[in-house]
Amino acid sequence: MKLKDIIQAVAVNETAGSTEKEIAGIHMDSRCIEKDFLFVAVKGTQTDGHDYIDKAIEKGATAVVCEVFPTNIVPEVTYIKVNSTEDSVGKLATAFYGNPTSKLDLIGVTGTNGKTTIATLLYNMFRSFGYKAGLISTVCNYIDGEAIPTEHTTPDPITLNSLLGRMADEGCKYVFMEVSSHSVVQKRIGGLTFAGGIFTNLTRDHLDYHKTFENYLKAKKTFFDNLPKNAFALTNADDKNGLVMVQNTKAKVSTYSLRTLCDFKGKVLEDGFEGMLMDINNREVNVQFIGRFNALNLLAVYGAACLLGKQPEEVLIALSTLRPVSGRFDALRSPKGYTAIVDYAHTPDALTNVLNAIHEVLNGRGQVITVVGAGGNRDKGKRPIMAQEAVKQSDKVVITSDNPRFEEPQDIINDMLAGLSKEDMRKVVSIVDRKEAIRTACMLAQNGDVILVAGKGHENYQEIKGVKHHFDDKEVLKDIFESEN
Repeated sequence: MKLKDIIQAVAVNETAGSTEKEIAGIHMDSRCIEKDFLFVAVKGTQTDGHDYIDKAIEKGATAVVCEVFPTNIVPEVTYIKVNSTEDSVGKLATAFYGNPTSKLDLIGVTGTNGKTTIATLLYNMFRSFGYKAGLISTVCNYIDGEAIPTEHTTPDPITLNSLLGRMADEGCKYVFMEVSSHSVVQKRIGGLTFAGGIFTNLTRDHLDYHKTFENYLKAKKTFFDNLPKNAFALTNADDKNGLVMVQNTKAKVSTYSLRTLCDFKGKVLEDGFEGMLMDINNREVNVQFIGRFNALNLLAVYGAACLLGKQPEEVLIALSTLRPVSGRFDALRSPKGYTAIVDYAHTPDALTNVLNAIHEVLNGRGQVITVVGAGGNRDKGKRPIMAQEAVKQSDKVVITSDNPRFEEPQDIINDMLAGLSKEDMRKVVSIVDRKEAIRTACMLAQNGDVILVAGKGHENYQEIKGVKHHFDDKEVLKDIFESEN
């Protein structure tokens, strides 16, 4: 594609050199530059791309988008000056990859909890309807049935547009995507056109990055502010921030709720560890999920599918066949008669939701034993709150390591324990080794009890001192169950 066609997507202040040249690729990482690439010098939180312009040219870049022209201009290279490279990179990538969201319907799911479940269930549902579909999520990206491993909830704008371009080329009609607050602030979704947006809920998370809850809320709200007029905005009316999210959107607003009048109304009629009987808009449906938080997730899926033109009866039949996402309320039955549940819950609110769901089903007929930790190099403020929530709703708690990253595991555990009273500590034990922590919980459990292993869910690694070591909560539990036979 010619450079002049790519840069039409952004407001150019000044150019030096020819814009008639052919561009073979685009990137914001100088290490990924190849012959005839366009390099976008983005000022990041850690590094400034302007410091790597010479390196990008050495690797083969023939054009550079920057905010300030470098002092040593290379005659064969074209330089394009813009006000903000961070704001421009997504738009340039969208142009280079042929504006993929003009060829498919992109639905964004944002909020603190539930994003992965809703996006994945919509992807599975629309594939069951016979459509080719794409998924961009925390667990894995999919181009129809092809798995593409993922590193971030929302990829960088180059990777994202490349992925969407492939999805469009391979005939995907719908793409369901988790939209993180980071991706909104860092303009990773700049240049994309969304056909719809879904809001799940908003609770404390990522304050290590956003600093205040208000900034976190604004990041989520900006996504809805930028939706086009012909898109839909589906919001959770049970969340106190649900209507705040959509108060300035141009999109058509719809609501879902378990408690109040809305467009997509639900009620849990019966529940058990095998699933729930729900009423959705006065129709009953059996689903293979449990807990009010999952009931809300399913309402969001139902509402979005209806807003995308599917018939309610068709959507309800599909809902009844869907299974929980890997690492989200994954239940395993022990030979000793207790149930172990593996869940990704890594925020206070998510932990509360899962424990509430367990209590709804148990109804006082067994003990709840929770294994929980907190991630290193992340929001330290939520650590004592996580411990408090676990203790409040559990008969016994084992506090352990999660992904300590570059912190000392014991320091993280101490931060969690600091939130507990002497009375709380009577039902708490701390064990740094996560495998031993899970084993201890299993030894404490009796017939009819429930163990919740929280925090890692689908993850099959533990990150220690920058190295990812293989670790899978479900594998550990299965090994323990085998020894119980």
